[in-house]
Amino acid sequence: MLDWAILRDCLAVIPRGLPLTLGLIALSAPLAFMLAIGLVIMRRSANRAMSAGARAYAALFRGTPLLVQLFLFYYGSGNIDFIRRSPLLWWLFADGFRVAVLVLALNSAAYLSEILIGGFKAVPPGLRAAAAALGMTKRTAFFAVELPLAWRQALPACGNELILSVKATGLASTIAVMEMMSQAKRLFSSTFAPLEVFIACACFYLMINFVLVCGIFAAEHYFMRHTRRG
Repeated sequence: MLDWAILRDCLAVIPRGLPLTLGLIALSAPLAFMLAIGLVIMRRSANRAMSAGARAYAALFRGTPLLVQLFLFYYGSGNIDFIRRSPLLWWLFADGFRVAVLVLALNSAAYLSEILIGGFKAVPPGLRAAAAALGMTKRTAFFAVELPLAWRQALPACGNELILSVKATGLASTIAVMEMMSQAKRLFSSTFAPLEVFIACACFYLMINFVLVCGIFAAEHYFMRHTRRG
């Protein structure tokens, strides 16, 4: 049976980590999207080295666990001399929150780039020819024609990746970031009530993702409005 007194305490304590959880999402998601756009440009480049580099990046970050990446960046960076000697790099890698934002963005960018590549493949080739016929440069055609269309195709999958990123923020607790999962772990160590603690924690993650799902659905409804009958 649930201990309702402990559950109430959990519902009061776990939200103390909510600002950091939301901060991880708010900072890493836009950074991941910008990195993903850069990776897509590299993948589509005629330069084989750039294209191969983008593929290798995606394979590396998709093929290794996020937890391992967090440990390497947070604990491993201290063993690299030029990072310790550089004030800017040391500022970045010495703080768990900043490392978590960076690693979440790097990891998510690898997945988003693959999603966007699929979206670009769905863009009809005739639109590129039409853009060239209108005198658009490749850069203008990319940002004004191809990217908006590819984004519409990839939006549902990008939304799923965002939801996965929200759940992945819980791993930041392993590098001393006091977000919601860290608060839950502290409660568990003092109450030894895993059922109440982690049910409460799951409820908060569920609420965040519910809001995101509603936002994603609204975005799909808006961007795909041309497909609805009048």
